Order: sequence, then structure tokens, then C-alpha cells
Amino acid sequence: MSIKSFRDLRVWQAGVDLVENVYRLTQTFPPQEMYGLTSQMRRAAVSIPSNIAEGHTREHSKEYLHHLSMAQASLAELETQFEIAARLKYLSPEQLSQALEQAAALGRQLYALRNALTKGIKSQK
Repeated sequence: MSIKSFRDLRVWQAGVDLVENVYRLTQTFPPQEMYGLTSQMRRAAVSIPSNIAEGHTREHSKEYLHHLSMAQASLAELETQFEIAARLKYLSPEQLSQALEQAAALGRQLYALRNALTKGIKSQK
């Protein structure tokens, strides 16, 4: 299968799946968190596939790598927020475990894509 668009990337699709999960999880948070943790988590989650998409449309691989790095940073931010939500008892231990596993799987995909791009850049030199 050829990659015609960022939508064809499995890593982007996994990022969108994570966004959907974050929105579902945060729907159960207390109303007073709407402009706090709920908003922070949703923004961090949305940033992940957004940066993958933006990077993919850039002309140079180094720019793509930069955006993938930002996606990884947003993923780390989101993982931290999952932990905070669990400590505040907004997420059950099972929800936390599932969310962190989904995040870890996406992190592995991002890491693999970054490695592939880095190798491609090095082989062009």
C-alpha cells in the first residue's frame, strides 16, 4: 500500500484513535475540570496526530522529524496527565493501564518512524 496522504499512515490513525479515547475518558471528569485537566488532556492528545499530519506535508525530512519530535513530546505530556487523572481518582486503575498501553503503542510507532526517517536522511548524505 502506498502512502498518498498522512491519513494513510498507521501512526496518524493510531493518534486519532487516542484522541477519541481521551475525549471519551474526559467526558466523565468533574465539571470543574472542563477548563483544567480535561482541556489540557484534549489539547495534548489532538496535538499528536496534528503534528504527524503537519510534518508529513513538509517538504524536508528534517522538518518532518521536528514535528514528530513535537508529537512525542505531546504524548509524554498526555501520559503525565493520565497519571495525574488517576491520582485524582478521575480514572480507574484499569482505565489508566489501558490508556498508558495505547499511548506506549503509539510511542513505539512514532519512535520507529523517526528512526526510519533518520536513516533515510543519513543514507542521502
